[in-house]
Amino acid sequence: MERRDRSLKALEELKYINSLDPADRAKTLITWVEAYLPNDGVFNFDLELSDLKTLSELFYSNISFLKEHKEHTRDELLRTQKLKKFLRH
Repeated sequence: MERRDRSLKALEELKYINSLDPADRAKTLITWVEAYLPNDGVFNFDLELSDLKTLSELFYSNISFLKEHKEHTRDELLRTQKLKKFLRH
């Protein structure tokens, strides 16, 4: 029962995280992964099939989000570096 409660809590938190703005979402996802996906990965969830489908959809949409966020952050860093280089000369 404890494992099921933990799994449901993880699912609800992931639903909430999905509604946050991008900066908060990225930071909170890191915390969520550290809390719910330590060594066992996704194999430690005890959910019904419909909840597992929801979890997998959220999980993969957040992976896509993190890839986009990483690219956006990288672009911002490059622009900042170019601006610093320009201002030094």
